[in-house]
Amino acid sequence: MAHSYSPFPEGKLTDLATSAQETKVVISEKNEQSLKDLAFGSMAGVAGKFVEFPFDTIKVRLQTQPLDHPIFKGPFDCFRQTVRNEGFLGLYNGLSSPLVGAMLENAVLFVGYRRAQDMLRELVATPDDLNTNGAEPAPLSIPMLCLSGAISGVFASVVLTPVELVKCKLQVQQIGHLYTKKPANSGSAPRALHSGPLSVIKHIYTQNGVRGFYRGHLPTFLRETGGGAAWFGSYEAICRLLVQHEQSKAPKGVTVTQKDLQAPHFMLAGAIAGMAYNFILFPADCIKSHMQTEDVLRSHQRPAHGAASGVVVKQGFLATGKEIFRSEGIRGLYRGCGITVARSAPSSAIIFLTYELLSRRFS
Repeated sequence: MAHSYSPFPEGKLTDLATSAQETKVVISEKNEQSLKDLAFGSMAGVAGKFVEFPFDTIKVRLQTQPLDHPIFKGPFDCFRQTVRNEGFLGLYNGLSSPLVGAMLENAVLFVGYRRAQDMLRELVATPDDLNTNGAEPAPLSIPMLCLSGAISGVFASVVLTPVELVKCKLQVQQIGHLYTKKPANSGSAPRALHSGPLSVIKHIYTQNGVRGFYRGHLPTFLRETGGGAAWFGSYEAICRLLVQHEQSKAPKGVTVTQKDLQAPHFMLAGAIAGMAYNFILFPADCIKSHMQTEDVLRSHQRPAHGAASGVVVKQGFLATGKEIFRSEGIRGLYRGCGITVARSAPSSAIIFLTYELLSRRFS
């Protein structure tokens, strides 16, 4: 009887087939987890955005008011004037765009964060670390988790820049007429430039094409990469401290892991992470808001000093930062920081809580 020739021994073929099957299972599990992260991150983003958006409106209006004659005395005065002139719903002007953005941002952040961890783990792990036989992989160090967060922020900045551009324009257009000194006979306040997000999108595309949607991308990139590192890194560090605290109270022989943490732990870690992220990266966010709203605000001003053509000369990242610093110093770069840090605590707490609870429920 003729025998077919194979370059591989029978045992080797079996090993190769088993290895291929295991690889397919791993890829399938990673794809399934990515879909879960996508869904859980989206829902967490929606929950957090409803809590934080009124604070965000106040922050943007404080950041973008004119440097030479501020119209708000502080966050509470901005809140009072907004509610008095526009009603409570005025605090939610432009919500639809950032609501979609929050879904996309958090979905990208959580998917990117997990995939970045997988990538870094494969780069730094030894063969023994990778051969876990189905067990949980060894946790990465905090610096590695910070790097994973930064990588996820890179992708989030691409999604967020156009979303926040639309949001900021809608948030400030209702009060744009207050951002310039009006003559006594100026009459009533000008009509809003845009009726909603679609009107803003159409205007941006007509004026500047696709490139126009990425006005302010550099500060958004800096904020999201640094912010991703601070956000995820702080959260993981606090969770590990909480695990150590719970371990010190546990009976002898009982091992406490992060899976044993409860809702209050996640909310505390998330709140601290949100405050750390917003405080550290706030100057970049302030510059971004100025860059993304300058055309809306200047459209209400009367041409002067050779600006009769009405052409708005847009400044870059460094030029905008220098102008703010020259006018108000470091304080100008942190205008609205207090209200931002205050709203980031409950918002971030809800985001992480929602994500963790959904992950536990459907894992």
